[in-house]
Amino acid sequence: MSVGLVIVSHSAKIAEGVVELAAQMAPDVVLVAAGGADDGEGPVRIGTSFDRVQAGIEQASGGDGVVVLTDLGSAVMTAEMVLEFLEPSARDRVRLAQAALVEGAVAAAVQAQGGSSLDEVVRAAEGAVVSIRPEELEPFVTHAAAAPGSDAAPGTSPSSGGRTASGSWTLPNQMGLHARPAAVLATGLADLDAEVTVNGVDGKSVMLLMSLGLGQGRTVTAEASGPDAQAAVDFIGQAVESGFGEPA
Repeated sequence: MSVGLVIVSHSAKIAEGVVELAAQMAPDVVLVAAGGADDGEGPVRIGTSFDRVQAGIEQASGGDGVVVLTDLGSAVMTAEMVLEFLEPSARDRVRLAQAALVEGAVAAAVQAQGGSSLDEVVRAAEGAVVSIRPEELEPFVTHAAAAPGSDAAPGTSPSSGGRTASGSWTLPNQMGLHARPAAVLATGLADLDAEVTVNGVDGKSVMLLMSLGLGQGRTVTAEASGPDAQAAVDFIGQAVESGFGEPA
C-alpha cells in the first residue's frame, strides 16, 4: 500500500489535469481529484466543495495515509474544515501540505510510488519548488535549493564519503529528461544507499531533475557517494542509454 493524494482546486478541470499528470509517474498511487463545486443539480462550477473534499479523502484513505494538496486560499479553508470533522483516528492519517499544487503533487506522487511514509510524502510535496529564469525562459534551481543545507557548487561530488562513482551520457530520446524519465530516475534511486547528484541537483528529486531542462543531445552527468554509489551510477547510465524506453 502507499500514501494516497487528494487534489483540491477551484477548477474541476485543473484538479483532474493534475491527477492525470501525476498518474503518469505514479501509476500505483491513489490520486483523487476534488475540484470545483456544485449544488447537486446544476453543472460543476468554479469553487470548492466540502462534500467533494470529504469524499476524496475517504476514497484515498485505503493505504498508508492521505496527503491533501490545494490551490488557493479558500481551498485551504475548505480542506481544513473537512479535517476538523474527521474522527481523531482518521485525522491522524491525513496531512494538508503547504505546497505548490502541480509541483507538489508530482513530487508527492513519485515519493509515494516508492513506498515512502506519510511524513516523507509531505516533505517531498512541500520541498518541490522550482523557479523560472525569465531571461532564458528555462527552468533552473540554485544548488542551495537542489541540496538544502549544502554550500557546494554545482558539479561537485556528494560529500558523504566512502565509495564514489560517476559517469556521463548523452540523452538519445526526443523529449530528453522530461517528466516521465525524471520520475524513472528519482524512483529508481530512492531506495539506494547513496547520495546522488545529476548535473548538480539531487538525483532523487523528480522536480529538480525536471528543472534541468535537458533536451535530446544534452549531457547527463551523475556523481554518487555511499555504499550503493556504483549501483546508482549504473542505473542512471542504463536508463539514459536506453532512452527511457522512448524513441530516439
